[in-house]
Amino acid sequence: MAAGLQLTTVNFPKGAYIIIEGRSPINYFFIIRSGKVSVTRDAEKGKTEMLNPGDFFGVIAAMSGHNSIETAMAVTDVSLIMVYKEQFPMLICKNNPVAMKIVLFFSRKLRELDTKIAELTLKSYAVEDVVNLFDIGNYYMQQKQYNEAFYAFYRFVQYCPTNSEVHNAKMNLQKIKSLSKAVYLGSSEELKRTYPDNTMVFCEHEPGNALYIVQSGKVKITKMVANKEVLLAVLKEGDIFGEMALLENKPRSASAISYGGCNLMYVNRENFKNMISQQPQTITRLICLLAERTWTVYRQLLNLQMKSKLQRTYDTLLIQLEKSKIAIKHGKSHTFEFGVAELTKMVGLTEEESQPIMMEIFKNGKVFKEQADRIIVSDIEELKKQVETTGRLVEMSIKRTGKYTGL
Repeated sequence: MAAGLQLTTVNFPKGAYIIIEGRSPINYFFIIRSGKVSVTRDAEKGKTEMLNPGDFFGVIAAMSGHNSIETAMAVTDVSLIMVYKEQFPMLICKNNPVAMKIVLFFSRKLRELDTKIAELTLKSYAVEDVVNLFDIGNYYMQQKQYNEAFYAFYRFVQYCPTNSEVHNAKMNLQKIKSLSKAVYLGSSEELKRTYPDNTMVFCEHEPGNALYIVQSGKVKITKMVANKEVLLAVLKEGDIFGEMALLENKPRSASAISYGGCNLMYVNRENFKNMISQQPQTITRLICLLAERTWTVYRQLLNLQMKSKLQRTYDTLLIQLEKSKIAIKHGKSHTFEFGVAELTKMVGLTEEESQPIMMEIFKNGKVFKEQADRIIVSDIEELKKQVETTGRLVEMSIKRTGKYTGL
């Protein structure tokens, strides 16, 4: 496939299972050389993806280091190229289209999974429209966060020059100009950028054509939910953000704000392709990040499809262990960095729903307990058993009565 790159070819007969969902992580993925492979995922019931020569599979598990989230079977006799994770930087140096194809795969898959989660939770996404910048500006102005307000109003005027609220936006800009600071408002091709503390890198809903790499300092990722600013993440040196807008030409889904000041590398569509060949380690990090995000969203989707709130609660704790790549071993204890209140929010339970579930969980005080607002599990293998046991009880109940009415 590429000179100087030693890749292994493996063959599977028709009907052979190549990858099985839930199995331990492997540090390689496959590119189809010849033949056809079908891919199914438990959370996408009824959907079979048919792959052909040039397509790939297993990349989510390989690049994230998590258990497989798909089952792959040979539809015909197949010949596959194995690519180990450590070979990936060299592969994309030699074959740029492969890297771009994988990055776009993650982008598409994340959008699909996010849509399914929204359907299951009966939530709809806020319409991604630049006119929302005016409301965001008003929110920040009321909160006296003038840097963010100035940025949002400025972009609103820039992108919606004929909107009826432009006059009000301009008046607000004049009011807060002396109280605010904003950077990189005009066009700039500067690749290395410095943002003072608490200044906006970009605002949700505005068009995006670049990703950013944190070179030093920190960046907050926030989103407006029910007219309130919610903190989604705090990024640090080496982290990458803004890639979805770059890859899919979609509006920004969240805002990025400097946190204590930061230095960022700005990468637009034009120099992204150059980066693939010139900075393969950075692209590899981006793909690992996308793989981790895809795995996390997929696990959330599986969790939401569980019919028992008790099973979902146990599984939410299990997901936290899996995210941290903590091996599930008999007798191994773990203290979570949160208590019952936070767990209730993670599962999406009301206080009323939570009470009987938490009573059931903490009934076994030797294994599960809460201490100083921290949930402690004395044997994490028991946690996994509870997820599986509750799942079997649900299946038995549905087979017997046609529905599940338990916790």
